[in-house]
Amino acid sequence: MAQKKKYWRIVGYDSTEIIYEDEALLGCYSEREMENLLRSLVCRAGLTFREIADSYARKNARRYRALLEVHRESGPKKFSLMCGSNPHFVAWVVEK
Repeated sequence: MAQKKKYWRIVGYDSTEIIYEDEALLGCYSEREMENLLRSLVCRAGLTFREIADSYARKNARRYRALLEVHRESGPKKFSLMCGSNPHFVAWVVEK
């Protein structure tokens, strides 16, 4: 029996509509690189220049916005990363 390969599954949503789908071998992106990719996708999909700039300000700064924070969710069978609110992008590992 062939060994299953692991992939990052990436899906972008605008509300409930899927706006982006992709899969890449797990070795193509580290967890940190996937976080940065999700941030970039959120920026491209709908943030203004000011929203992006505000998201990179220090967290205690008045202008800071949490629009590019990456949230982790893990359970016994699934690990995922999510970034954005609307649009938002999710990545998780799948085996095929």
